[in-house]
Amino acid sequence: MHILLDLLLLIPILIFSTVESFVKLLIPKKRKSVSGEIVLITGAGHGIGRLTAYEFAKLKSKLVLWDINKHGIEETAAECRKLGARAHAYVVDCSNREEIYNYAKKTTKAFLPAMMKNNHGHIITVASAGGHTVVPFLLAYCSSKFAAVGFHRALTAEMAALGKNGIKTSCLCPNFINTGFIKNPSTRFIPTLEPEEVVSKLMKGILTEQKMIFVPSSLSVVIVLERIFPERFLNAMRRIINVKFDAVIGFKNKVQ
Repeated sequence: MHILLDLLLLIPILIFSTVESFVKLLIPKKRKSVSGEIVLITGAGHGIGRLTAYEFAKLKSKLVLWDINKHGIEETAAECRKLGARAHAYVVDCSNREEIYNYAKKTTKAFLPAMMKNNHGHIITVASAGGHTVVPFLLAYCSSKFAAVGFHRALTAEMAALGKNGIKTSCLCPNFINTGFIKNPSTRFIPTLEPEEVVSKLMKGILTEQKMIFVPSSLSVVIVLERIFPERFLNAMRRIINVKFDAVIGFKNKVQ
């Protein structure tokens, strides 16, 4: 009896949530202020990380910048200071746990325990469209991005279960980006993205607290189709989309 009652109580929640979602589509959410907030950015010495640091610098955030490239991270920090922000640069290898823990002592407020204590913060996971849909010959890449999306979803659910509604989460999922990681990527329908476009969408998503940030937004349609249609149809659809690339950094043999 209690189970039936609980299920019936889900109906008004479903109706309210659906109406709320439509209202949010029609009325853009006000962008939050990040002035004075501590922002930790990994991989800030180049590419998306560097451009994101510049955008937060313009918004007068306090920046903690990590990268394995000393020259690159110092260049980023110098430019952020020119933009009027306080920026601290550290050479950190994010694959080295000891280095992360060592530098974490200097940036405690940027990490989850302090966020949970204060019930305040925002965690952004950088994934990919490859974390929702598979691409042939990118097995390792897609596997790692599926893990990143899973981390985001699990973390989001855990914060909700703990009642930590002041800790926001977002996950960036772009299509191929022209950063050199994958050589000459292309599809028949979605053009290769420029880093500036991705960062613009990322900043909008962070400041309006979007959970999943697809770039371009039309990717969300493809994700829905993958949940609905059978495998034979999806394979035919992939052939029509026709994802192509020459090689992936780290691969010795050219992919045909």
